Amino acid sequence: MKNTLEYIKKNRDRYIEELFELLKIPSISADSAYKQEVLKCADKVADYLRKSGVDQVEICQTKGHPVVYGEKIIDTSFPTVLMYGHYDVQPPDPLGLWDRPPFEPYIKKTPIHPGGAIFARGSADDKGQFFMHIKAFEAMSATGELPCNIKFIIEGEEEIGSVSLGDFLTKNEEKLACDCVLVSDTHIYSLDQPTITTGLRGLSYMEIEVEGPNRDLHSGLYGGAVPNPINILCKIIAELKDENGRITVDGFYDNVEVVSDEERKEMNKLKDDPKKYKKAIGLKALEGERGYTTLERTSIRPALDCNGIWGGYTGEGAKTVIPSKAFAKISMRLVPNQTEGEVVDKFTKYIKKIAPASVKVKVKPMHGGLPYVLPVTTKEYLSAKKAMERSFNKGVLPYRSGGSIPITSLFEKILGVKVVLMGLGLDTDALHSPNEHFGLYNYFKGIETIPLFFKYYTSEDV
Repeated sequence: MKNTLEYIKKNRDRYIEELFELLKIPSISADSAYKQEVLKCADKVADYLRKSGVDQVEICQTKGHPVVYGEKIIDTSFPTVLMYGHYDVQPPDPLGLWDRPPFEPYIKKTPIHPGGAIFARGSADDKGQFFMHIKAFEAMSATGELPCNIKFIIEGEEEIGSVSLGDFLTKNEEKLACDCVLVSDTHIYSLDQPTITTGLRGLSYMEIEVEGPNRDLHSGLYGGAVPNPINILCKIIAELKDENGRITVDGFYDNVEVVSDEERKEMNKLKDDPKKYKKAIGLKALEGERGYTTLERTSIRPALDCNGIWGGYTGEGAKTVIPSKAFAKISMRLVPNQTEGEVVDKFTKYIKKIAPASVKVKVKPMHGGLPYVLPVTTKEYLSAKKAMERSFNKGVLPYRSGGSIPITSLFEKILGVKVVLMGLGLDTDALHSPNEHFGLYNYFKGIETIPLFFKYYTSEDV
């Protein structure tokens, strides 16, 4: 891999410039106003794949945004690794909290990234991370050090639940056949303690609508005599957790995986620092399910949060109304043995159970996905561990993340292979928030580590 690492070093500036071009495209999948920008980004990704040396590249249409596919088959008898990423990004709102426009990338030094970080929407999630794979592949291909076949699948709907990808996988099972899937859409615990993500929580995303009177009413004429949907919705949300931080939905914990004391002890070797954690996000106190550490609450335990709430008048000044309707968006993070369908059913029944008869309530499932766990005894995990330990020159620990990548469990189910979650971001990179960024050190460390994974995965020594 010596020639590959020298090639990466030689092309460092170009690798940054090309990522900048990708980050300038506002490929926001959730907003139809950006449809053409999403298509433009797919074209750009395909172009970069071709320039990197991928033989066969195609933009595959779906019911939603397209999937960019590419492959380099050097010998059909060799193992094949499928690299997955997504080119769509979260909306940048609220724009006023960005230091600079979100689609005008720039580099700035920070206390955590003294060597500089790339600031832009999508820098860490996931353009910077999937681009590591394209650049690593380019280096391996250009130096003749590619040890196996490589396939790429880069989608445009991950931020809206990968709604078309399951169908795409099913229809293209033969095309996507591989020995393992490699994903960089997660983070390491810290630069001092690199980790490999061995677990992801699943997701169930819901919207609640509470309807009261048939129109907005004057709060002076009707206040105190009619149900207020906002008040009732707030009470419903408040009743979704008890004083111990447990979710109150009937039967919610019936199938939750019980993690052994031994595994809990192992995961807490990551040295959770509550003071540092609170300081990083500007809090004086933490909360959560009683009896669990912060690490455990955000990984091996399920969670429920209100992600948005609205209704009535929210403009400047005052308007004295009792609104006709109020809405809320709720996300639930799931752990092994929980399924989206089960949770949707229990959540819907519970909301209708606790809602008063004075209002009408609708519960609408939006999107979701299953949890995923990679055993630490597999060749896939051990190859990634060895690669990262060599590139970081430090010991690497397994780490369960609280986030969700809905397609991960589908890869294993449909393609019958394990998924390696070898992300290089940090949880301080402001994913989904203003001033998202990705450290230059992390970016190039990923590009250096990926070829090592291929080396060890294709060897007999792991």
